[in-house]
Amino acid sequence: MLECGIDEAGRGPIIGPMVIAGVLIDDADLPELEKIGVKDSKLIFNHHMKKYADKIITVVKKYKIIIVPPEEIDAALRHPSLNLNWLEALKAVEIIDALKPERAIIDSPSPNIPAFQNYLEKKLSHHPKELICAHKADAKYLTVGAASILAKNTREEEVAKIKNFIGIDFGSGYPSDPKTKRFAKDYHEQFPEFFRKSWQPYKDIINGKKQKKLGEY
Repeated sequence: MLECGIDEAGRGPIIGPMVIAGVLIDDADLPELEKIGVKDSKLIFNHHMKKYADKIITVVKKYKIIIVPPEEIDAALRHPSLNLNWLEALKAVEIIDALKPERAIIDSPSPNIPAFQNYLEKKLSHHPKELICAHKADAKYLTVGAASILAKNTREEEVAKIKNFIGIDFGSGYPSDPKTKRFAKDYHEQFPEFFRKSWQPYKDIINGKKQKKLGEY
C-alpha cells in the first residue's frame, strides 16, 4: 500500500515561512526509513537534519514540499473563513492530491481531530482508502516523522537564506528567542516582508517598542 505522511515545521515563529511536507512510500519499504533512523524531527539536532533529509528522499517514491510565506499566513488569518489550522489542512490537501496515496497520515494541528479530518475530506479531489489524522503523528508513524524532517530541513534552509540576504543573525525566528525579539524591535520596518504581522507576539514586541517611545516624552 502506498502511504503518505504529512507534517509541518515553523508553525509558531514570527519570522520566515511555515513549511508543509509530504512523503510517499510503499509500506513494504518502511523498514528502510527505520534503518535511516527516522524519528520526530524535534529529536534531531539541526546540524544533522540535512543528512537525514538527503537519505529520506532517496528512499521514498515521491515527496512534496510547500513553503508558506508570512504574507500568505497573514492573509489566511485575516480571511473570515480561514485560520492557521485550515490553512495547514488546505496545504495537506494539495500534497495528498499530488501524491495520490492509498493511505494518508497527517499530524493534526487541531485539538478537534474529527473537525479537522472532516474539513480535509471535503476539500480532497483524491480520496485515499484510509485517512488518519492524529496528534503527535510524527512520533507514531515513520512516514510522518520523515515528512517532519523534510519540513524542518527546508524551514532551516529558508531561514538561512533570509539571514544571508539581510546579513543579520536574528536567531531562531521564534518570539521566545531574545535575539529574535531584538531583531523584531530594531528591523521590523526595514524588513517587513519576513515578519508574520498578524502574530500576537509580533504585535506585542512592536507595541512594546511604541509604548517605550511614548514614555520617553
